[in-house]
Amino acid sequence: MSAWLIGLPLIAGAAALAPLAARRWHRGVVILTAIGMLLLAGAVVLLLAAATAGPASAAATAATAGTGGSTGALIGAGIAVAGSSIGAGIAVAYTGAAALAIMSERPELFGRAMVIVGLAEGIAIYGLVVGIILIGKT
Repeated sequence: MSAWLIGLPLIAGAAALAPLAARRWHRGVVILTAIGMLLLAGAVVLLLAAATAGPASAAATAATAGTGGSTGALIGAGIAVAGSSIGAGIAVAYTGAAALAIMSERPELFGRAMVIVGLAEGIAIYGLVVGIILIGKT
């Protein structure tokens, strides 16, 4: 838990500094590199904190053993949802831009364009369904 208390301010600071760095291009590259190095240092600190942590107590181990805590399925569900959401975002970006371009020239193609954008959005729904199935298996 203390590792999260160390890591969260680093991530929040990086998120706050990123828009400032993006506004100023010349210094932005240096600042973004510094932010990346800070995040890397924070990741190393979290890794060292996790590696040097003592073994869990017997009570905590017994409590998680009764719940069937299959973390592999939960990590898989997270990867499925995150990957499909990122893929859907990329697909909607391209198909949405193309749909707006074609609708500006031929407005009667609105229905066909929205079907294509909806198909791209379906990728995220499929990932969510896979995530729910994996969570149900734990």
